[in-house]
Amino acid sequence: MRLNFIFVIILSGLHHGDSYVIVNSMSWAVTAEVEEELDTSSNEETIPALLEDTGSFWKQSYPASVINNDVERRAAPNTVDAKQISTPSRMFSYKREAVSSVDSPPPHPHDEIAKTARYLAHYSSRGFLATISTHEKIKGVPFGNIFSISDGLPDNSTGIPLFYVTPMDSSVADLMNSSLASLTFSEAEGDYCSENMVDPEDPRCARLTLTGQMVAVELGELEFAKEAMFSRHPVMRKWPITHNWFFMKLNIKQVWLQNWFGGVYMIPLEDYFKASPTKS
Repeated sequence: MRLNFIFVIILSGLHHGDSYVIVNSMSWAVTAEVEEELDTSSNEETIPALLEDTGSFWKQSYPASVINNDVERRAAPNTVDAKQISTPSRMFSYKREAVSSVDSPPPHPHDEIAKTARYLAHYSSRGFLATISTHEKIKGVPFGNIFSISDGLPDNSTGIPLFYVTPMDSSVADLMNSSLASLTFSEAEGDYCSENMVDPEDPRCARLTLTGQMVAVELGELEFAKEAMFSRHPVMRKWPITHNWFFMKLNIKQVWLQNWFGGVYMIPLEDYFKASPTKS
């Protein structure tokens, strides 16, 4: 079940006769000027420190030009038609076609252990990342979060998960304190388990956990990381630069797989990286 959170952004106050616009949690109103600012600015080449600014959420979420324009609009007489305000001229980050997935073939037979692990790592679009929390009330306790991932291009699987993250994320704050993490994939993301009426907790619905160290992607690997992530998740290109997005990867130390009855497998790293996610 998916929960859709709606944010109300007040553009002109709540006085009688003033107008406001509702923008969903995946959207930002953008003018041509702001879009140019987003397209030409990049801070991905440097690794950001944790943000110290804990001010207004909206000041962190919008480019500076949007904030400035909004302040000017508040001071100006209310002469803009309400219908115009309620339908911003340009939006990004929520076109349905902007979410790209790799067409996955049928899974490997359950006795092809290493290939099954590589299959899950390559054809999964998202994973569940567990970190050691730094939150005051749950410090030292495991904390889980969903992240979009990619292990490479459709025809160039590396087996190493890549991430596009912001220091504003709670899990990234945890990683700044301890870089150890576990990333779990489930075959339930695809159609195989549901089509065969296999519950996600059933051992026949394969699950893979990769454990290791989360590190920032180095400059020499940055172009590949961009291509791998943005070809899989094109919408990420338009996320607000004010969030200081950067790339990370999981340096794998252990590969854990359960895909059938009778126990789990600890796959040697050499076997994991030698295996192909495809049947060829």
